[in-house]
Amino acid sequence: MSSASTSLKIPSFEDVQAARQRISGAAHRTPVLTSRTADGIAAASLFFKAENLQRAGAFKFRGAYNAVAALDQSSRRNGVVAFSSGNHAQALAYAARLQGVPATIVMPTDAPEIKIAATKAYGAEIHFYDRYTEDREEISQRLAAERGATLIPPFDHPDVIAGQGTAALELIEDVGELDLLVVPLGGGGLLAGSALSARALSPVCRIVGVEPEAGNDGQQSLRKGEVVHIPPPKSIADGAIVTHIGERNFAILKRTVDEIITVTDAQLVETMRFFAERMKIIVEPTGCLAAAAIMHGVLPCPGARAGILLSGGNVDLKAFNTLLGTR
Repeated sequence: MSSASTSLKIPSFEDVQAARQRISGAAHRTPVLTSRTADGIAAASLFFKAENLQRAGAFKFRGAYNAVAALDQSSRRNGVVAFSSGNHAQALAYAARLQGVPATIVMPTDAPEIKIAATKAYGAEIHFYDRYTEDREEISQRLAAERGATLIPPFDHPDVIAGQGTAALELIEDVGELDLLVVPLGGGGLLAGSALSARALSPVCRIVGVEPEAGNDGQQSLRKGEVVHIPPPKSIADGAIVTHIGERNFAILKRTVDEIITVTDAQLVETMRFFAERMKIIVEPTGCLAAAAIMHGVLPCPGARAGILLSGGNVDLKAFNTLLGTR
């Protein structure tokens, strides 16, 4: 990490607790689901935190609402700008609308149509870019500067990280201390926030992040001890298609996370199928990352009490049906 990044504000568990107060009454306290069949497959006691049932369809609402709620009145008037492939876009658009704040979202042209439609429906202005030839962060910074708006990135932001940490906080409050917490990993907001909560509430818990095999920048970063940048990966886990982990996020991950592993797109599809057929819920590919690692034996945990974050359920039904039609 660069010397400049050491001056960045790194959130703490106290910030997660403050976020819980801010989002109370706005974010859903999502249920924790269990399945005897899943327990049998893993030979463990599994607790699925169903953020696919969160407002705007993903955990992202927590961090987005917290970040907007933390703005002063002048910043609220000038609006917010974000970049996202979909879930943060929807979450910030919805959170901003609920709080009367104008929002502009920079989205890739190949973002899932359902996520584009929802972002528009929440009242945000959308600015499209090509994820393989253009820099979304540069575009977003320029737009924010031109409009005097506040840039709220999808993961490398203290209030976003703190908000995301409330999901694991609720999970551990509901089921008690865990032996293992498994969390999807894209830019690192959910994993970093979850780690803050787990280390405070279940200190001996093993914490593992899971990312798509095609984009293992997080795994490389943890092994190397510094943030590793990769070309834009291609995976059905569109919410985890990032080129690097955020600096704030990595500052937390490198001291709290035990391991980062990967799963294949085929394993994600089979996990989606399990949730649809056996648990009667729709979980998007990215949302299945953590569960896939357990269900397919990539992360064996016999006898463990394991918490698993299902991060979102925003998947186009045509794409969902197409994916589940393949084996």
